[in-house]
Amino acid sequence: MRAMSRTVKCAKLGEVLPALPYKPFNDALGQRIFDSISAEAWRLWIEHSKKFVNESRMDLTLKKTHESLKEMCEDFLFGSGGTAGPKDFVPETHKH
Repeated sequence: MRAMSRTVKCAKLGEVLPALPYKPFNDALGQRIFDSISAEAWRLWIEHSKKFVNESRMDLTLKKTHESLKEMCEDFLFGSGGTAGPKDFVPETHKH
């Protein structure tokens, strides 16, 4: 018999839902997500972030890209984010 999953009152979706089984980041944001974001809201963020990364051609090898994605993640999960699609994202211009 499986143990009952942990639940949270999801800050994004506003319902009591199954929680993430792990902290997605090893920092304060990761703890905040673990404590108050459902697995479903996290899945929505992952899908949303894939669109951003692909459509904006973000370079995931750069530390600043990861920092930017974490800011977008926090806005998506806890702020007003998630309403604007990737087309509103303005990538940095690279001089060739």
